[in-house]
Amino acid sequence: MTMERDGMKNTLDLDPSWEFVADTVMGGVSQGAITTGPVHGRTATRLTGRVSLDNNGGFVQMATDLNPDGTVRDASHWRGLELDLCGNGETYELRLRTDHLTRPWQSYRAGFSAAPDWATLRFPFADFTPHRTDTPFDPARLHRVGVIAIGRAFTADIAVSALRLYR
Repeated sequence: MTMERDGMKNTLDLDPSWEFVADTVMGGVSQGAITTGPVHGRTATRLTGRVSLDNNGGFVQMATDLNPDGTVRDASHWRGLELDLCGNGETYELRLRTDHLTRPWQSYRAGFSAAPDWATLRFPFADFTPHRTDTPFDPARLHRVGVIAIGRAFTADIAVSALRLYR
């Protein structure tokens, strides 16, 4: 849903093409999957899995490039991201990447809890913490968004029905 005020859109719906990524790309043994379908009355993409710390692992993730051709999206006129989500009460992270980041472990991070009921959560760009980079976050260079279960052994179950930019 796009909200209007004074003729200006306050949100912009994004059309994510989520993909599954796990620590197996680095030798870990976490397992999971993403599916798309009904979740508590809404069509959503759902990340499920078991995060394992074995073999130096520790994450499962669903991630999307913000432009299908892999180019950056200029989000400099927006305050942040808004997600409609529900989960199993566990803590997750929203991670952003810009084209300035060259290493897979670099990102900008914000933690959150995913309650069992659908909720709309806002993530102001100003609240993201840089991880393993000294490069300041530049919303004009936004490339990728990820929802990640990480850092401890647990069962992940989180669904996202909408991803938007907001003013």
